[in-house]
Amino acid sequence: MNLEVFAKKIRYYTLKEFSNLGYGHFGGSLSVVETLAVLYGKYLNVNPNDSKNYDRDYFILSKGHAGPSYYATLALKGFFPIEKLYTLNANGTSLPSHPDRNLIEGVDMSTGSLGQGISVAAGVAYRNKFKNKTNRVYVIVGDGELNEGQCWETIQFIAHNKLNNLTIFVDDNKKQLDGYTKDICNTFDFVEKFKAFGLNSFKVDGSDVNEIDKAVSKAINYTDTATVIVLDTIKGQGVKMIEDIMDNHHVRLNEEQALRLNEVINKLEDDLKKEGELL
Repeated sequence: MNLEVFAKKIRYYTLKEFSNLGYGHFGGSLSVVETLAVLYGKYLNVNPNDSKNYDRDYFILSKGHAGPSYYATLALKGFFPIEKLYTLNANGTSLPSHPDRNLIEGVDMSTGSLGQGISVAAGVAYRNKFKNKTNRVYVIVGDGELNEGQCWETIQFIAHNKLNNLTIFVDDNKKQLDGYTKDICNTFDFVEKFKAFGLNSFKVDGSDVNEIDKAVSKAINYTDTATVIVLDTIKGQGVKMIEDIMDNHHVRLNEEQALRLNEVINKLEDDLKKEGELL
């Protein structure tokens, strides 16, 4: 699979969801598109026809507000029809703002209460290692989410138990709900911080599928403990008009923004059609 094209398709359908709704968690959804493309395009052992198989790999989107890009990814992988994406946040939908494992095939954990996803991921990894299973666990956490003390208690547990079947992605997009992360609660150097806790840790360009691909391969082959991949990203990544909005955690589009977003969508659509990825 061409990972760059897959990322473009995820971004396209994510923006279509938002355009249809008129509002949503643009910033944090767009900053994890490339990571989702790499995981679901190459690494995750999951089957939409057998989504509860205990031998599958597990994925947890701890930063649940990125649900729209996650939904686009799952739809493209065949977990549910593409048309369902346009029911995002509608009355009676199975696609609420944050993922719900009881409503959506392919979702391993209901998320939205930040700080909890990494704990569940650690528990699944611990259970799999205890049972000598070979499947892996992947989790994406937000940089603002790591203000939560629960996360760092879990990191100690992960390091102590040498959970080498677990890969943690930190979406370091520099912002959280109320502003820049460094202004609200400075995180300092994530790479050095995780190393100090005893984990394998390094930073990559979170907009480059090739760098992410190499990083995941490196993490899989590291057998001493869990690996943390710090993703250097931009909130609203890949869509300049969203990147340029300061308060882009959640955006309600005005008329001008809606028109500009449709121009971005049309450009992506034309590109994908030229590449034979859309009919």
